[in-house]
Amino acid sequence: MSSEAMAAGTPRVVLTAADIDRALTRIAHEILEANKGPQDLVLLGIPRRGYPLAQRLAAKLAATDPGIDADAITGQLDVTMFRDDLARQPTRAPERTQLPSTGIDDKVVVLVDDVLYSGRTIRAALDALVDLGRPRAVRLAVLVDRGHRELPIRADHVGKNLPTSSSEKVRVRLVETDGAGPAAAAGPDAAGSATGPDAGSATGSADEVVIEAGL
Repeated sequence: MSSEAMAAGTPRVVLTAADIDRALTRIAHEILEANKGPQDLVLLGIPRRGYPLAQRLAAKLAATDPGIDADAITGQLDVTMFRDDLARQPTRAPERTQLPSTGIDDKVVVLVDDVLYSGRTIRAALDALVDLGRPRAVRLAVLVDRGHRELPIRADHVGKNLPTSSSEKVRVRLVETDGAGPAAAAGPDAAGSATGPDAGSATGSADEVVIEAGL
């Protein structure tokens, strides 16, 4: 797509639904390989879109190893009250943190998020984990790494490394959180703006990742 089209506001699709599915399949295999099997794995998704991504990853792990109970290893970790930008960002309602029944002590916790940007959401997630237990190890899986880190944080498993300018917005749409409606910014760490329905789907697909030119 030309720079003129981007400047005019036409989003550029970087991951289709099929691309997202392939990326998650690869990440699931990487997680099993890095852990040398499914023992003690826990997937904690960061709301909003990290949680359905964690559920999809758990389902793929279970499809690979029938001994894995996808529901039993999946949880949600809300980081709202641990963020360092609460004074600058619009007020957001915390979502419920849900841990697997086995907890996270001495587990290998894989944090799952949609887009890695500044790293501040992940820093908040690490702080939140301290209040919940003591994992043996913590790893990070993201669908998209767009660069522009402000903290020394790196993902262990990445669906797509996506070079961007800081003015561009990376928008992720998943059927679980966005349905068939408009694409939404993947949170302040992804696009530098609050989550909201402010762009239509570029492909008509339920799942997609697009880049939009910033102002």
